[in-house]
Amino acid sequence: MISLKEHGVSTTYSVKIYKEYGDDTVQALEEDPYQLARDVFGIGFKTADKIATKLGLGETELPRLKAGVEYVLQEATNDGHLYLPYGELVEESAELLETENELISPAIEELTEEERIIPERQLGEDRPHYLAPFYYGEVGVVKRISELMENTPNISEENVEQFVDNFAETREIDYNEDQLSAMKKSLLSKVLVITGGPGTGKTTILKGIIELMEKIDKEVKLAAPTGRAAKRLSQATEREAETIHRLLDFKPPNRYDHNETNKLEADVVIIDEVSMVDLLLANNLLKAIPDKARLILVGDKDQLPSVGAGNVLRDLLDSEEVPQVELTEIFRQAKRSRIVKNAHRINKGDFPDLRNSKESDFFFIEEDEPETVAEKVTDLVANRLRKQYDVMPKKDIQVLSPMHRGEAGVNNLNKMLQDRLNSGEPLDLPLSSRKFIVSDRVMQIRNNYEKEVFNGDIGRIVSSNEKSSFMVQFSPSKRVSYDTGDLSELVLAYAVTIHKSQGSEYPVVVIPLLTQHYMMLQRNLLYTALTRAEELAVIVGTKKAVGIAVSNDKVENRYTLLAERLSRK
Repeated sequence: MISLKEHGVSTTYSVKIYKEYGDDTVQALEEDPYQLARDVFGIGFKTADKIATKLGLGETELPRLKAGVEYVLQEATNDGHLYLPYGELVEESAELLETENELISPAIEELTEEERIIPERQLGEDRPHYLAPFYYGEVGVVKRISELMENTPNISEENVEQFVDNFAETREIDYNEDQLSAMKKSLLSKVLVITGGPGTGKTTILKGIIELMEKIDKEVKLAAPTGRAAKRLSQATEREAETIHRLLDFKPPNRYDHNETNKLEADVVIIDEVSMVDLLLANNLLKAIPDKARLILVGDKDQLPSVGAGNVLRDLLDSEEVPQVELTEIFRQAKRSRIVKNAHRINKGDFPDLRNSKESDFFFIEEDEPETVAEKVTDLVANRLRKQYDVMPKKDIQVLSPMHRGEAGVNNLNKMLQDRLNSGEPLDLPLSSRKFIVSDRVMQIRNNYEKEVFNGDIGRIVSSNEKSSFMVQFSPSKRVSYDTGDLSELVLAYAVTIHKSQGSEYPVVVIPLLTQHYMMLQRNLLYTALTRAEELAVIVGTKKAVGIAVSNDKVENRYTLLAERLSRK
């Protein structure tokens, strides 16, 4: 601790660094101070760079330049990209390192020789450069999908047509053409993608496909990216469903027991909420799919892409190499929901119906001052909605904001909601300025493989064990211990960003939407927010902000070559 303090490291980060390296801390620091930025969550390149300077490392020395290049690529993956074009990588690295562009090339060359960076020379005119895991992940996904699709099921289309039609008759369900097509393709294809928006019958078709497969004695396994999504899938299908990590029997810190040498025991694997699946998770999943098995991927292509790097669902669809069915018809019962109707209007670029009525499941409250919006959102959650709809603020209501900053951003709303909803005593957390209280709703903001909690998991603080330590309940069977060194991984979650809400649904959703959020106002952002609501959605803000979001249909561009690789395979 004394040595770290001499290098300008705060006490909080000293605890995290010691937890990572133990008694080897000082040695690790002196050997390569830049590994702090790679290994310790919360310590960025600039902090590591200051320490390196104090240790006497020069500004233009190769270890510093290499660390800067790797950091730029890592930050790009945090923004969803799988690679950066060479020119962009050079410019961003030079800017970060405050040095000349020509000094960056030797660092990239050495990282390439060490195979920590992989350049793609076959595809793309802009010379893409990947961090090694993302290059091998992308190539691995293409290879495995190609291998699965080579083994076409030995079954005739005529027999499938007759079998599915007979099955549909016995079920007494009026399946539409898209749904019947999905069931037939599930038998004829080794890999199938099914997409559809709210109210288009994805649950109905999933149940139909499962029963169809069980009828011909196929063992079906169901999974989803998050615990919440898996629970919803299980309730909808009345079958066991689990997270993808649990399906693959994940072992911390980074091993999957089910992999290319130990495949899953299943004839059919169905994955829901595929828009949330990032490239590295997709690669690990595909490795474990048996050659004999069918893989069915289900999701909503119009939702925001995964929090992690890549755009797997969109790339699979854009490649046009994988069989796909899009469900487009909205069912009669769903048409009565203004959440569903407005979501589809937004998706088509039409302005939503903002009229309010007592019978509606969608409300719009017009306010244009950020402070007033924050107060209104807080009062809705803490008071008005609870009284009118018999819902519990800490359990049933989720605030979704486009941004972290600002009066109506996640950070400020969490402080206001914590003050209104939790009057308990703050936990005794030395070395931390953060305030947590027993029964606070909290969210994990990075994958922690040792604790087996993942980016976006939401839980509740249930007890304080001792000084500087407390427990968080993420599910009925999962309690996780946190101490001061872990606090940078945890945030309050009375309000979360719309990006973090992917794959989750909540009984009631409240969405602040203002023109000050203009940088984030996109059609798929508003669509994603609205479709998180199961029973009631309330937007508090301005019609102008709604209009900006609806008219901005630019999909966030991510650097990925998955679709192109699939098309060229």
